[in-house]
Amino acid sequence: MNLENIISVRPKKLIYRDGNKAIKVFDETFSKADILNEALNQARIEETHLNIPKIHEITKVDGKWAIISDYIEGKTLESLMQEDTAKLDEYLNLFVNLQIFVNSQRASLLNKQKDKMLRKISETSLDETTKYDLQIRLEGMPNHNKVCHGDFNPSNIIITPEKKSYILDWSHVTQGNASADVARTYLLFCLDKKINIADNYLNLFCKKTGTKKHYVQMWFPIVAASQMVNSKLDEQEFLKHWVHVVDYE
Repeated sequence: MNLENIISVRPKKLIYRDGNKAIKVFDETFSKADILNEALNQARIEETHLNIPKIHEITKVDGKWAIISDYIEGKTLESLMQEDTAKLDEYLNLFVNLQIFVNSQRASLLNKQKDKMLRKISETSLDETTKYDLQIRLEGMPNHNKVCHGDFNPSNIIITPEKKSYILDWSHVTQGNASADVARTYLLFCLDKKINIADNYLNLFCKKTGTKKHYVQMWFPIVAASQMVNSKLDEQEFLKHWVHVVDYE
């Protein structure tokens, strides 16, 4: 196994390329359960009609857990957006179409989105009254069983030289309400200081799917709270602001 060619550096993870394989090596904070859960999620998505890298092996590298999967040749959609801003609308259109296709899939053995969000909200440092209000609001939202990526952003999409799209990083995938997934993507754009893209993205998704913007916005406080658990310190205040937004009720 060749671990000389680093192709991506992510928080607490390093991704290497070894020929036609990608080796994602996790740091010591990840437990065996974390790794097996991520691999299981990805294996279940392999059974859908989505283009994703296939897992080949779960192993240990220097005492650290690693997942070995297909290496996909190409550029991230994020890098393409940055390199050619004249095509931003075209790329955003592709991005939304891909998310709609993800949401059209079903995988009945995936964890339930609401269950995960309820757990995440309970783990936050928010006061108990706010937690209770958010959990009651979440329980009242419509139940769906659509595949929801959980971290759908342009850096997790690879466009090959043949213009084929592959979607990466299925560690946060659940089955649930697509509008919650859209709300998370919107907030991810905002966290990245891309407010205009966030607004254009939301407008485009709602137009293409016939979804009322108000319905997606009702998820903002819930999603922001669930996002707080894994957020960086400098993101906390932004997310807290959205937790306390009540205009969309």
